This record gives sequence, C-alpha cells and structure tokens, in this order.
Amino acid sequence: MDDETLVEWHEWGPAPFEEARAADRPVLLSLTAPWCHWCARMDEEAYSNPSVAANIHDDFVPVRVDIDRHPRVRERYQMGGFPSTVVLTPSGDIVSGATYMTTENLRTVLERVREVWDERGEDAGRVPRALRDPEPPRGHLDGEVEGHMLEQVRSAFDEEYGGWGVDAKFPLPRTVEFALKRDRDRALRTLEAVHTHLYDTYGGGFYRYATGRDWSDPHREKLLDENAAVARAFANAYLYTGETTYRDAALGTRDYLTTTLWSGDAFAGSQAGGDYYTLEASEREAADPPHVDGTVFADRNGLAVDALLRLHAYTDDEAAGRYARRALDHVRETLVDDGAVAHYARSEGERGLLADQARVLGALVTAGQVLDPDYFEAARSVADWTVDRRLDDGTFTDGPQTGPALLSRPLRPLETTVELADALVDLSLATGEERYRTVAEDALSAFAGARHRMGVEVAGYATAASRVVRDPLVVRVADAPGSDLHRAAWRVADHEKVVVPGADGEPGTARVVVDGEAADPVETPAELDRRVRQSS
Repeated sequence: MDDETLVEWHEWGPAPFEEARAADRPVLLSLTAPWCHWCARMDEEAYSNPSVAANIHDDFVPVRVDIDRHPRVRERYQMGGFPSTVVLTPSGDIVSGATYMTTENLRTVLERVREVWDERGEDAGRVPRALRDPEPPRGHLDGEVEGHMLEQVRSAFDEEYGGWGVDAKFPLPRTVEFALKRDRDRALRTLEAVHTHLYDTYGGGFYRYATGRDWSDPHREKLLDENAAVARAFANAYLYTGETTYRDAALGTRDYLTTTLWSGDAFAGSQAGGDYYTLEASEREAADPPHVDGTVFADRNGLAVDALLRLHAYTDDEAAGRYARRALDHVRETLVDDGAVAHYARSEGERGLLADQARVLGALVTAGQVLDPDYFEAARSVADWTVDRRLDDGTFTDGPQTGPALLSRPLRPLETTVELADALVDLSLATGEERYRTVAEDALSAFAGARHRMGVEVAGYATAASRVVRDPLVVRVADAPGSDLHRAAWRVADHEKVVVPGADGEPGTARVVVDGEAADPVETPAELDRRVRQSS
C-alpha cells in the first residue's frame, strides 16, 4: 500500500490485469510522478478518503505507475496532464480518464464508470487512434515542410505576451530553436518571457509551464529534460546574438543542474514543485526544499549532456564541459551495453526505449564534435542497435512490442523520431556514412503526409526535415578539439551546423562544406568566419 494513501495499489504488470479479468472488474490506473504537485494533492485528498478507497477496492483493481520509470505506459494512457486517472478494461482498453480530480469529482466518476461497466463490460473500452491505426501518413519531404512551419510560427505567435498559443504557455524550446534561425525576433521575445516568468531567480532552473496566457500561475516543478532543452535554447540564442542575458540564463541553469540535480555521478531526474518556490529568499533558507528524485535516467541525461556541451563550445565554460563529460561517461558505463540503452539502473529499467536510444545517441554525437572524435564509435554502436531493433517498415517504434495491456501495440512517436533523425544526420555527416542519413530521411518521410496539419508544437520536425532536404553547414577542422579553428567553428552563428574535428587535410586548416561542396581551406578563425558568410 502507498504510504500516503488508503488505496492498496498494484504495481504495473500482467498480474493486476489477470486479476481484473478473473473478477470481471475494470482496472483503475493512476499515473503519477515524484515531481508532480497535483499528484501529491490528489493522494492527500481523494485517495486518502476512506469511502473512496473502499469504493475502489470493492469495484476496481487499482494500479499505480510512476510515469518517469514507465514512459511507454505514460504515452499510451496519459490524459493530457498529471495526475492521470484512467479506467481500463481487463484487456487494457480505455473506458474513461481525467487529470486531477477532487474527492467528489472522483467519487462521481467512479460511480458513473461502474454503471457503464455493468452495462457494457469490455465493449465500453476503446483504443486510442495512434495505437489503433499505427501506420503514419507517409509523404515526400521537400521545402514545403519548413515553409509551412514558418507560417505557423508567425500566425500562432502571441504578439501581446510572447510565446505561442492563447491558453497555457509552455517554453517550447525546439520551436524557439526553429525560429532562432528563421524568425529571430519572435524567438527572442519568447525567451524573454520564459526567463521573466519561469526562471527561478533564487534557486536556478526553469519551471515547467504557466497556466495563464500572460505566463501567470506557473507550475513549479523542475524536470531535468525540460531544463536541459530550455538551457540549450538560451545558449543558441547567445550564439546568434552575443548578448550576455541569454548566456547568463544558460549558465544559471548549468549551476542548477550541477548542484541541486547532481547525483554525484550524473544528473538526477527532477525536483518536485510546491509552495516552497513562492517564499521569499529568507524564508526559503529556513524551509526544506522540495524532493529531488535522484534517479539517473538515460534520456534526460542525454539531453543535459548535449545542452552543456554546446554551452561549453560556445563559451569555453569549463564546468559545463566537465560535468557533461562525467555524466556521459557514467551513462555509458552503467546504462549502455553493446548499443542498447537502459532507461535507468540497468537491472531495473527497460532497455532499448527509443527516447533513450535517440537522446544518448545525440549526446554521443555532440561529444564527438566537441570533446573527442572517439565518441563517434560509441555513437555508431547505439545507432546501429536502434536501426536494427527499432526500425519497422521505415519507421521507428517507441520500444519493444511486448507487455500487458496496450504495450503490445506499436507506437510511432513523431517527436522522438525527430530527435533520432537529427542525431543520425549529424552522425552521417561526421563519419561520412550515408546510410544513417538515408534512414533519417525515410523515418521523417513517414510523417510528411501530415505536414500541413502540423502546429508549432512540433516545429522540430520542420528543422529535421530541412536538414535532410538540404544538408546543413559542415565545418571540417583538420585539428583536434580545442584548437583555435575548432573553437571558431563552434562559434559560427548557425546552431544546426555540424563540426568535424580531426578531419582530413593540412593541420591548422578547416574547410567549409555547403550542400556537399567543400570550399578551399582556411587557416585562421577570421578567414573561417568570412568563408561561412560568403557561402550563406
């Protein structure tokens, strides 16, 4: 039984579904996270109510899932936020679901669902469309993908408050990065709003999102992956502008990651939200900070490593580079085995989830460009395993098609495919192995038929597609990482470029490659800058 509720929760697995089938009862699935303030609130109220708990035990088989540890369950059953409370048939189909509910709301829903179950049984369940019809909308990649998304970035922008949308405001760092290269004013205005309203000026780090259109009423949880992605967006803004405001925001987030979220070996998964963050600085000193989940997740560490390495490359910040290397080496030693990545501690977490493979691959490829080309060999191992085990008819599935309930149905996640495709393109250009780029193009083409329906939330797709339609800028440096030319290559104002250290050529030279055509070698950072400007 959960110490904080009166409900005797089952762990996720086949057993509770078998019990539900034998007892002819629906399953009550509770999706929670250690960082989730409203999850704790629902535990304290609804799930600690004796009559509600008795109702659940009499009429349902209750199952609780930590969404951070079970991302495949999260993606199939979340109701748009957390906590998610979902009623399932014994086969795992969805009968009903909602996010946070008060005690009375939950009581009413349980009564209504029980009536529906008594009336219809298994027929009351449904399978989400993404799992019912998993074939993606294939199409042809062309420049229209980028053009359509640029129109979306302009039309959906909130001119009054910054950011995109007219309801809750999310940082949308990948949308910001798409706009940095194509609509910089809107990107920077969004970053200014994010920094003003979501940055914790006392403790560092960014909150998840704001409930109000004007960025008011923030949800104050701090997740490693979201902080890493936002820090990278600020670092990229500094790359384009040279303005210290953006650099300092990224460095402040580095401080938060390397102190509060540093586990000793790598980065912890999250820090919970709560009223603590509304206290004055002097009051915080006397209060206990919110709980930090010290679990080292492969995917989140991959994003953090990538962000910190780019910050290091843009600014020469030694702390960012040092902590990134330590975290990446720890992940490789403890979570990666012959190219297969474990989600967290190797003996406990699932292996080979697409998000873990994609983000660790991205970190390894960036490390090869920033720190040491030897990391490219480890990147090849992860890429080859992923292509061999997760590629299915030209598209990638999020994990093994095994497990109870809807886990046996394939899910082809767009955003994770984008992250993997970006990393494969980088690896292809860094190593000269065209096969990686071909796989990336095929995987992105699988979604191209829906490009006209895509909104700003998936702007990363347009970025990845544009890098396949036309190769990004490549700078091949015939020196080891850390040389003046290598450092200058990283400071070229194009965050989508690929930098290849230790490339063929005369030592002390670099070549700019545009659309596969290499220009004459240059010998100084100033010459490199001029050559890039001439080719753009």
